[in-house]
Amino acid sequence: MITAGVDAGAKTVKVVVMKDKNIAGQALVAAGTDTKAAANQALDEALKAAGLIKDDLQKVLATGVGKKQIDFAHDEVTDADADAKGIAFFMPGARTVVDVGAEETRAIKVDEAGRTVNFATNQKCAAGTGVFLESMARVLEISVEDMIDLYAQSTKEITMNAHCAVFAESELVALVHSQAARHDIVRAVLSVLSDRVVSVIRRVGVEPEMAVIGGVALNKGFVAEVEKELNIKIAVPVEPRLVGATGAAIMAAE
Repeated sequence: MITAGVDAGAKTVKVVVMKDKNIAGQALVAAGTDTKAAANQALDEALKAAGLIKDDLQKVLATGVGKKQIDFAHDEVTDADADAKGIAFFMPGARTVVDVGAEETRAIKVDEAGRTVNFATNQKCAAGTGVFLESMARVLEISVEDMIDLYAQSTKEITMNAHCAVFAESELVALVHSQAARHDIVRAVLSVLSDRVVSVIRRVGVEPEMAVIGGVALNKGFVAEVEKELNIKIAVPVEPRLVGATGAAIMAAE
């Protein structure tokens, strides 16, 4: 059976094409201001990589914040269910999965069949999402990617008390003016993000093995802060941004 899963996120649209439950093609495209166009582009790229055409697809399921804009999808699935099914494909032993995206963080407890047992979200607080990192990076005049190397250079802990994105930005400006080292400021920013994400994780409970997915999972400094706070080793899939789309494609086959 040939299926596709579309994860229409706030920043990127991800498409995974599966043939007999094996990944045949995948693509990731910036959502921009037109999610529908980005989804069609991602689908075309994933089909091309798979050596298939649109007519070959037997079923397409959509997930993500923009799922209702995917007009070529046959149906929709929840983000939590797609994440749970996707992580079971990549990491069958995972029982806790945390999806940290651009605008939402989601903690999910998963059973051995890849089904959602329980989940919690960050209740739309920007301080616990990727948008928070982008905002802090702009103040520091660096890229989000730069934060990874800067975090590795940090030798001093700086406490940031504001856990609201708006107040944190003001506190960050004050730290810059105080001549605090930029790499230590980055460590403080990632610690704030970690605190907010960990508060969501604790609402569902931590059960090993634990995985982090979503775009923010690519930030090794963030993952290290969460590991330190929870005292647990965290696994990250090779491409953590494609887990939801993969799960949707698997659910389409099922």
